[in-house]
Amino acid sequence: MAAFPRSLLSIAISVGGLALFLILASCLLVQSPLGSTVQSYFYGVDSSKKLDISVSSSNQTTSDSPLSNVAVIDKNSPSGPSFELPMISNESSAVKNKDMSDTNSLTSKPDSQSPMSSSLVDQPVPAVLSGVRQEEEVRNGSIDGIGNIYSSNNSGNGDSRMDDNNGDTSSGSTLAAEKSILPLASNASKTDSVDSGCDLYHGSWFYDSLGPTYTNNTCPIITQMQNCQGNGRPDKEYENWRWKPFQCDLPRFDAKKFLELMRGKTLAFIGDSVARNQMESMLCLLWQVEVPKNRGNRKMQRWYFRSTSVMIVRIWSSWLVHQTSGPLDFAPEGFVKLHLDAPDDELMKYIPDFDVVVLSSGHWFAKQSAYVINNEIVGGQLWWPDKSRSMKVNNIEAFGISVETILTALATHPNYTGLAIVRSYSPDHYEGGAWNTGGSCTGKVRPLSVGELVENGFTEIMHKKQVTGFDRAIKKMTNKSKLKLMDITEVFGYRHDGHPGPYRSPDPNKITKRGPDGKPPPQDCLHWCMPGPVDTWNELVLEIIRREFEGKQSS
Repeated sequence: MAAFPRSLLSIAISVGGLALFLILASCLLVQSPLGSTVQSYFYGVDSSKKLDISVSSSNQTTSDSPLSNVAVIDKNSPSGPSFELPMISNESSAVKNKDMSDTNSLTSKPDSQSPMSSSLVDQPVPAVLSGVRQEEEVRNGSIDGIGNIYSSNNSGNGDSRMDDNNGDTSSGSTLAAEKSILPLASNASKTDSVDSGCDLYHGSWFYDSLGPTYTNNTCPIITQMQNCQGNGRPDKEYENWRWKPFQCDLPRFDAKKFLELMRGKTLAFIGDSVARNQMESMLCLLWQVEVPKNRGNRKMQRWYFRSTSVMIVRIWSSWLVHQTSGPLDFAPEGFVKLHLDAPDDELMKYIPDFDVVVLSSGHWFAKQSAYVINNEIVGGQLWWPDKSRSMKVNNIEAFGISVETILTALATHPNYTGLAIVRSYSPDHYEGGAWNTGGSCTGKVRPLSVGELVENGFTEIMHKKQVTGFDRAIKKMTNKSKLKLMDITEVFGYRHDGHPGPYRSPDPNKITKRGPDGKPPPQDCLHWCMPGPVDTWNELVLEIIRREFEGKQSS
């Protein structure tokens, strides 16, 4: 066996040489260009690139995040033949209230002495647990917010305002002590993080120090009754609360983005005075980048934006179905008769000209009228003189049928290929009575918190009937149009602070506080101040349109 003896000195020299070589090689590797790769591997940082830590401010938006369809369908809604006529007893409109699950926090508003940084990251906003969503939201680290909120019973007297049993507890003097009611959230809107499956209608309100994008002085077309600041409302913080979905951000309204997406198209707001409220909000938001041309007439308001050939239209249609005033059976001449199985024919002749329609209805079903199906009187509201006949349809059933009728007419119209957005039932906040029986929202200056929410059966069942009508119409669709439900009912249950209340008139001598006997002044707790929460509706409209139109323009 051959041996290869080595001295201890030669071994030490070899080991030392190898160590010196490894040290020199390491020094070369960490130098550019290979060094950044090594550092990235070990430390997760690429030194060859600058770190981007900027966060866009909340009045900036990006448009490169694809979002999904937002149609909402009540899968549990009954199916079968349309216009079923259940026998209605006097007790049939009573609604059982469901238990509400409460959580212990909303988010806090920033202290008024501390400026809010636009680089803060939006924080999740726990709110009210909601049915089957509870397990999923808790599992995902956020809690489903907003339960079924407000409206009224069916004992009102011939107007669209509803009553509420909630107490009048908030006032301007208590606002400073309640700044921690809702969670701190950022002014930033990071639209690049939006998930394509994001649910826009579950989240919470947060305080945004940037405030609204317009004022009552920068928009000349606000209806006087909704010009709360112009009518002397002393507080303004109701203008600053913005909606934040749990799973993503809802960007601020981007007027230029809207006009570009709608280039060459027409958007029509169709319905009652709440539809008018939303239409004026849209115009005020757009007015900040371009003053439109008024091309309207008595039948139709029309505003034209020349830069992009966009037209904003408003058509009045109280019930969205056909109405007559001639005598019919035992209903006299001049009495309003609603043909629940026929759409408003004046409205339908314009439908092929519209690319997007936003529908609003519901509150007029509290007004006196007779209900007709197949030319037979089947019910009435605040009217049923023939006690010998059974009333088959009450105002709640009539609302559901009317929704199915108008949406089916759109979904089967041979010449309509547009997008129809159904804005769900808008909650009012009359407390302690109806609009004409002492109901009030006087002194409401901040959103409701979880413990203050009072579920109301009328709003809940009206919303349910609307969703059922929506679901049935979708099943009958035969054309290439699209129906989307913009489900704001729960979201806006929190916003009792956003109504004009007693500030519905510019009269400097108007009464704005309760009298010595506790009686509230006349007020509006149905429509919305401008600027105010109603602007969120148009942020949602823009998001729905963006999801539908973005990426299709090139094609």
